[in-house]
Amino acid sequence: MNKNYYAILMAGGVGSRFWPVSTTEFPKQFHDMLGSGHTLIQKTFSRLSQLIPVENILILTNEKYNHIVLEQLPMVKPEQVLLEPAMRNTAPCILYASLKIKKQNPNAVMVVAPSDHWIEDEAVFVRNLQQCFDFCSAENALMTLGIQPTFPNTGFGYIEFDKTDSNPIKRVNQFREKPDYETAKSFIESGNFLWNGGIFIWSVKAITEAFEKFQPQMNALFLKGMNDYNTATEKDFITQNYGLAENVSIDYAVMEKAKNVYVLPATFDWNDLGTWGSLHEKLDKDSNNNAVVNATVLLNNSSSNIISTSKDKLVIIDGLEDFIIVDKDNVLLIYPKSKEQEIKGIVNQLKK
Repeated sequence: MNKNYYAILMAGGVGSRFWPVSTTEFPKQFHDMLGSGHTLIQKTFSRLSQLIPVENILILTNEKYNHIVLEQLPMVKPEQVLLEPAMRNTAPCILYASLKIKKQNPNAVMVVAPSDHWIEDEAVFVRNLQQCFDFCSAENALMTLGIQPTFPNTGFGYIEFDKTDSNPIKRVNQFREKPDYETAKSFIESGNFLWNGGIFIWSVKAITEAFEKFQPQMNALFLKGMNDYNTATEKDFITQNYGLAENVSIDYAVMEKAKNVYVLPATFDWNDLGTWGSLHEKLDKDSNNNAVVNATVLLNNSSSNIISTSKDKLVIIDGLEDFIIVDKDNVLLIYPKSKEQEIKGIVNQLKK
């Protein structure tokens, strides 16, 4: 194991498009969404620890999930869990963790990874990650792992790379926002677009220099805590200052502005498990393309549905196609798969 390798595991999201299973109290990263016997965060941690020393994996999460993280990852020390006192998107938490790592090891190379992705061929993932670590150890580069698109998905951002670059690691031309369907189709046809999976790799030197250059205000705010990081006063500093940081993503804050950005087109099978539809893709299905989680079902004239209930609940359905049917505690959701992106809006409505 290389002592210079680190990981920042992001586990603070709410996963509201997976409501009512994923809730603010218990988000999807802490669920065994695919019935594998392990939760998504446990699978991600185990995958990263094949290359990165366990003690060098930091988990970024909200204060209220601290006890769940420590329960599900008993090999982690409490000081490896970085608690965000306020929701501030990905840039502030990445800067905070990067400065902590820099103070401990200025030669560190790190990966930033979401805790709720599903990757089956882990050996290929580890090989791809090693390639990125080798590149970032030698070059002043901000890197991302791009996912080969399989259809014109309008729910992801895209990465456009230089068509003329024949190297396995490509120079990035630009990041593109979530497109409409026709634009997404044209991206795929042009052959030099990848899905932005939100997995980043860089040296601690490269990322802290980028923040200094593109986010001077945020950088100054977190630099004030350098004497506190990795000491008993760190928590107080973060409690007082974290909420003052701008609410901004790492893509917008740094990646879209920098010129030294590279992408490795990933060769592993990937699913961001962002919606019920993406979960449907990964589950076993019957001859009519229905996927069932826990329930006992009797289905007539029904196809391409996903049905999730508590264990052994009997569900009888006739004449439904392409629906999400979820029964959880005191909530029953019956919703067209074609509108799954709207579930997040329903959760916000219910909060009001």
